[in-house]
Amino acid sequence: MTSTTRATSIGAGLVGALVFVEFVSGFLQGYYTPLASDIARHLSINDADVNWFEAAQLLLSALCVPALSKLGDLVGHQRVLWWSAVLTAVATWGVALSSSFATYLVFWALQGVFTVWLPLEVALIYRRSLGIADRAAATRKATGVIVAALQAGAIAGALSAGAAAAAFEPIWIVLAVPALLTTGVVVVIHVAIDREHVVQHGSLDRRGLLLVSASLLLVTGGLSLVRTEGVGSVWPWLAMSAGLALLLPFGRWELRAPDPLVDLRVMRRPSMWPVQVTALLFGVSVLGAQIPLSTFAQTDPDQYGFGLGLTSSTVAPLIGAYVLSLLVGALAFARISQRFSPRNCLIGAASLVATGYGALVFAHGTVPTVAACMVVAGLGAGALVAALPAAAAAAAPEGRTAVATGLTNTTKTIGGAIASCVFGVALAQGATGDTAASLSGYYTVWIVCSATAVIAAVLLTFVPRLAFAEAETPVAA
Repeated sequence: MTSTTRATSIGAGLVGALVFVEFVSGFLQGYYTPLASDIARHLSINDADVNWFEAAQLLLSALCVPALSKLGDLVGHQRVLWWSAVLTAVATWGVALSSSFATYLVFWALQGVFTVWLPLEVALIYRRSLGIADRAAATRKATGVIVAALQAGAIAGALSAGAAAAAFEPIWIVLAVPALLTTGVVVVIHVAIDREHVVQHGSLDRRGLLLVSASLLLVTGGLSLVRTEGVGSVWPWLAMSAGLALLLPFGRWELRAPDPLVDLRVMRRPSMWPVQVTALLFGVSVLGAQIPLSTFAQTDPDQYGFGLGLTSSTVAPLIGAYVLSLLVGALAFARISQRFSPRNCLIGAASLVATGYGALVFAHGTVPTVAACMVVAGLGAGALVAALPAAAAAAAPEGRTAVATGLTNTTKTIGGAIASCVFGVALAQGATGDTAASLSGYYTVWIVCSATAVIAAVLLTFVPRLAFAEAETPVAA
């Protein structure tokens, strides 16, 4: 098969199928946020409790992405992609049809398996591009197409949620929309993507996975105990202390493991650790603050004295504007980094996130001011989404770029999971009713998001000015 023929096959065949898969992935990420308050009312829980759904999903994502990505190398990327799609579809139908907090929590967490789709898809594209003259460029171009589909899906999901909520009365019908789409993903992967696979050498680091899983579960479990037992109870602090203590044996094992789950040798490089810490801190705002934004906007100011009084249908454009600003920021980064050093762009992007969330503390009384703040934060967040994987790849040693870029996703997700737990506790403290969260909790969310972005910007100043100079090429492609 010639390069031209194979290139055509990639564009029209595999990538065409993956465009749909990533569109649905983005749809899932954008659809539920405008419905957060509706789901809380449906389950008769406080708005703050919705954060625990997000925390559970992010936690499972942080655990499953490195493990399932490695499993894809070992047994086949298409097989793992298909089984993860099956599990996502089952979980999404479970979310639509469940009616209790506990079952929602389980199914919402299991739905987080879809976050492994993108790494597996990039691996499939890279394998299919074998034989093309410029294999790396072809892979970057195809990956850019499916990432654009992801962003388009997120915008479509946010806007569709509002339309569906206005058109259909029972909440389960509204929630059945993403369930139908994920079912379609299962069919598309089975029909349109072949199972051809070249077995890779290596093994799954089960001990490392067990240690980091136990650590994260104890930390987030301790935070959940704060919600149920209160700050004065000793059990939450014992659980969190035990979780943090497990990081020591985890680190020791990963440094000597022949095929580690998390390559700490790469992570501790002077030009790498600030990027990974930035990703961790960035996850606080980009993943942990979306549900609070939706619930705040849907809080009735006449009843509680704060909020915007929007509904799930009228809040969707606000969420859509934020997601659109993410896309604009991601696209703008490639051009801006041609004039300024990538490090300075990262610092500027983190500063925008800090400014946007910091301004919310003082300007949250009207829809235009909240929208303006979120657009500013979204522009910075979008640039960071585009910049961090490329910066990590440029800072990585030769042959370790995949490990480095994968670490940015893992650390970002961990940051979001922990933030969601913290925000859930903060929003529940001082709540004035059975439904609305507390205003002091929202202040905590905005201040923490702003502060972590400031810390990230400061950390990046310790990196040499031209440390990520090679990051421009993969981002612009």
